Amino acid sequence: MRHAQAIMAHIESAPKRELYSFALFRLLEAGVLAALLFSPLISVLGQAHNPELATWVTIAYMVLALVLFFFGRNVRWLMPIVFVSICIDVAAAMLITHALPSATAGVAMMLLFNVSAAALLMPSWRWVAAVAALSTGALFGEFFWSTFTETDYSRPIAEVMMFAIGYLSLSYLAFQIGRRARSSEALADKRGVEVANLFEVNELIIRRMRTGVLVVDADNRIKLANEAANLLLGDGTEAGDGKNDGQGISLNDAAPELARRLQRWRSGWQTDETPMQLSPDQPEVQPRFARLLADSDTSLIFLDDATVVSRRAESLTLAALGRFSASLAHEIRNPLAAINYAVQLLEESPSIVDGDRRLLQIIHQQCQRTNGIVESVLGLARRERATPEHVELGTFARRFVEEYRQSLSIETDTLEVITGAKSVPALIDTRHLQQVMTVLVHNALNYGRLPGEPARIRIRVFQSDHRPMIDVMDRGPGIPEVVAAQLFRPFFTTSEHGTGLGLYIARELCRANQATLEYVAVPGGGSCFRVTLPGPHALLPA
Repeated sequence: MRHAQAIMAHIESAPKRELYSFALFRLLEAGVLAALLFSPLISVLGQAHNPELATWVTIAYMVLALVLFFFGRNVRWLMPIVFVSICIDVAAAMLITHALPSATAGVAMMLLFNVSAAALLMPSWRWVAAVAALSTGALFGEFFWSTFTETDYSRPIAEVMMFAIGYLSLSYLAFQIGRRARSSEALADKRGVEVANLFEVNELIIRRMRTGVLVVDADNRIKLANEAANLLLGDGTEAGDGKNDGQGISLNDAAPELARRLQRWRSGWQTDETPMQLSPDQPEVQPRFARLLADSDTSLIFLDDATVVSRRAESLTLAALGRFSASLAHEIRNPLAAINYAVQLLEESPSIVDGDRRLLQIIHQQCQRTNGIVESVLGLARRERATPEHVELGTFARRFVEEYRQSLSIETDTLEVITGAKSVPALIDTRHLQQVMTVLVHNALNYGRLPGEPARIRIRVFQSDHRPMIDVMDRGPGIPEVVAAQLFRPFFTTSEHGTGLGLYIARELCRANQATLEYVAVPGGGSCFRVTLPGPHALLPA
């Protein structure tokens, strides 16, 4: 993450800058001292008590300041570097104070900054207390050294005590300020990393959205565009992410019709909501416009895939139609049963002639067909949620064939199971699979036979690409391509006695179990319906 890395780089560089400033000030102190000592301005320092000591201390301090400036900025050794640096500062200050008594007050004042800076940089109070004790002890040590070795030493002890109190007080205050600053910086860095991560997440979400998003400024320049928008606009628009020349490409060039609609929306005209195609070989989109801010000229354009919107509307329509159909089927069933019962009573009447009896048979057949449609619609409306369980498909297929033969006499027709040596486990609701297999086998027995020949149905259980599959195959005349394209449409049938709902319901049952049902053309003749099931390690639906 680029933003997170930039923030971490800023965090790591902060102590380096502070050490750099500390070392630079020390170098400035050494430079000022050397400039005054080795120039005609030496008189401003007053009479030197020990010129040779002042010279050697100044030279040594300058050399050490240069060394710390170039090599003393390693943050891994922050505590030792700061402690050694302040020790050098205190030692140099005390020796210069002893060698140049007239500069005592100025040197002590400059040392106040060094002590405060060291306390500010150190995160441990024990180290800060050691620095404060060192500076105070050195101050009193130099005072007593000068008092006992110099006969004319006139520095009052009150001044020493005031500087000592100042060192202690400033050390404590600087430590508290540094601790709070580090705490605030750590919190700000944490919040910065969280904001950077959220920014990356939001950017990823927007980039991966299926809805195209464009950010367009007042001059119709595309400043930002996600992947979906670039794909909808076509090739050559990837520069819409604002990287081509710092200005973004023009919406007028990329999508003139979209730019025209945007201008109409900005002018307060009614928005044209008809779908439009932004580039060849791309789906139609329905644009929506919004302002980035209330008083901003920058606009947001959302490009919704019209096919997705149409599918959603179709799904809602089908759901409403399904509820209406179930209600209508329920209302039809009662009068239909009464009609069927009346027909049966009429068939038993001896006064019905043979011609009228044929008409009654037609009414009875059509009542049964209509009742089958009603039962199928009600069964589809009442369908319960799938409760998948682990099933061995070979065992299931053999048991299904035995039960089917016992319940329905297939006479001369053949129905056999083909399984391999290995078991084929799957995850499926056995009730739904039983219903699907019944529909497929029933259709194969009725339509999968050549004229004058018995039906030959084979149920093949196998595994392909780690997916369990079941094929229901027949050796009939096959299904034309025009008919195959409409097989799974509701109420589509090629038989006057069919309902047109069997395959549709079977496919819906497969979808409820995360399985698929498809028609597979057989080159040598015949038909094949393939059920692809979830594997045994698939996730159970919640």
